Amino acid sequence: MKTFSKLLSLTVAGIMVLSGCSSNIDTTNNIQDEKVYKIGISQLADHQALDDARRGFEDGLKELGVNAEIDYQNAQGDIPTTITISQKFVKDEVDLIYAIATSAAQSAKQATKDIPILFSAVTDPVKAEIVQDWKNVGGNITGTSDLAPADSQLKMFKEIDPTIKTIGILYNTNESNSEIQIEEVKKIASSQELEIITVGVSSINELPQAIDSILNKIDALYALSDNLIASSVELLSKKLIDKKIISVCAEETQVKGGLLITNGLSYYELGKQTAEMAKEILLDKKDISTIPVGMAEKTITTININTLKSLGLDETIPLFKDAVKVGK
Repeated sequence: MKTFSKLLSLTVAGIMVLSGCSSNIDTTNNIQDEKVYKIGISQLADHQALDDARRGFEDGLKELGVNAEIDYQNAQGDIPTTITISQKFVKDEVDLIYAIATSAAQSAKQATKDIPILFSAVTDPVKAEIVQDWKNVGGNITGTSDLAPADSQLKMFKEIDPTIKTIGILYNTNESNSEIQIEEVKKIASSQELEIITVGVSSINELPQAIDSILNKIDALYALSDNLIASSVELLSKKLIDKKIISVCAEETQVKGGLLITNGLSYYELGKQTAEMAKEILLDKKDISTIPVGMAEKTITTININTLKSLGLDETIPLFKDAVKVGK
């Protein structure tokens, strides 16, 4: 009987030890799985392209298993406010900052050298002095660029109408992002026998008059990835349709807003691409300084079918036939 009691005691003790070990393992795993990362999102302005970059990022985090507490702040187009937002995130000791648009990224970089910063919707982060180099970023900031394939986009004009010679561009004079794009477009345009006319505005109030003034001087319009223009795309598209003027744009949300066509990127997919970087930094503990700036992994030709019909264009043009159609 004593022997049986000893055996029983040893068995119970063994079970307790094993249970204790199992409990410790589970607790450790649960702590790791339940880690909540504080992420501050600083968005320059409120329009579809930047909204898509944010939604793509948030959805990407969920799909990748990054448990995040999001603090979303929108500067409503006011650059000084992006500085205040970044300073708030630093004070709150967030684990990561996601800055959407060039000015938001510049302000985040100014606010901290310690907290990892990811950006998106930035055309040229080197010229904007956000990173040191596209591959060797050299600090606590990297992200994804929305640099548009301007060469293929400009070629669309002649494919639609070979007689087009003069292209108009409207842009925000306060966005270095836009000036970089114009410089690139001008380099390409001459080789395609296109003349570029630009009109800059500094506020949305100047835009209606600027649109009216440029439409009398051009054969077609090219819309940059410009935050001021993107926020007024419906106004711009209406005026272009009224004047029967063709438009090619930098990205798909502008087509959804009424412009004719693009061979461009998806800001939603760009946001998801940036979320993969966040996962590498937060979960995989990868050094942010070793992550190069990413480019859009694919572009899509998208056409607004309502705009096409309103302009009275030939729907059998090869460029139109294979495009993704929106606005039905």
